[in-house]
Amino acid sequence: MKKGPIFINMAEALDILKYTIPSLVVFITVVFVMRSMIRSAERNRNIELNMEAQKTVLPIRLQAYERTIILLERISPEALIMRLSQGNKKSKEYRAEMLSAIKSEFEHNLSQQLYMSREAWEAVKAARANITNLINNAAQQVKADASALALSNKIIEIMMELTTAPNTAAIDLVRKEAQQFF
Repeated sequence: MKKGPIFINMAEALDILKYTIPSLVVFITVVFVMRSMIRSAERNRNIELNMEAQKTVLPIRLQAYERTIILLERISPEALIMRLSQGNKKSKEYRAEMLSAIKSEFEHNLSQQLYMSREAWEAVKAARANITNLINNAAQQVKADASALALSNKIIEIMMELTTAPNTAAIDLVRKEAQQFF
C-alpha cells in the first residue's frame, strides 16, 4: 500500500508545540545562563591573574623608581664633584670624566624606563641633558688649561644662580609616580 503525504491535524500539532516550545525556552535559558557563568569565571580568573602579576611586578617597579632616583642623585653636579677626584687634572680632563660618569650611570640604568611612565623617563632624560649642558657651559667659561678645581668652582657658582637644581623636577616626578602605589 502506498502512503501519501503525511498530514498532521491541528490537535496533533498543538500537542507537539506544547512540548517543544517549553523545551526550547529551557534550552535557550540554559545557554544564556551558562554563557554568563563562563564569562564571570573568566573575568574572575583575569582579576586573579592581574593581582598575582601586581604582587610580582610592584616590588620591581618600586625598585626601578628607587634606582632612578639614585641615578638622578649620582649625576647631580654636586655629587659628581664630591665623587670624582680632581687631583692635578685640567678642566678639560675633569669635564670629560664628569660627562663619562653621567653617561655610564645613565646607561647602567636604561632598563628602568620599562617600569615607569614615558613622562617620567623623559624627565630623567631631560635632567641628564640639563646637567650635561650645565657642565659644558661651565667648561666654556673657564680656560681650557684651568685646573679641575676652577671648573668645580664654576659649576658650583652656576648651580647657586639656579632656582632649582637641574635634576629636581625629575626627582619630584619620579617620586610622585612611585607614591601612587602606596
